[in-house]
Amino acid sequence: MKRKICRNCKLFVEESECPVCKGNQFNNTWQGRINIIDSKHSVVGKKMGISANGEYAIKTR
Repeated sequence: MKRKICRNCKLFVEESECPVCKGNQFNNTWQGRINIIDSKHSVVGKKMGISANGEYAIKTR
């Protein structure tokens, strides 16, 4: 099964709506992934603009 990524926040999503931004536009093409465990203290998460814990794509097309 190919995973889909929210186009707005780059979160890996299995539902029909993104739980973070409530968007419904998805992409299936991505490169790299990062797991944010503690979004409040993550330096990488802050640089990427991530505000919620989860698995995110680093780059989407």
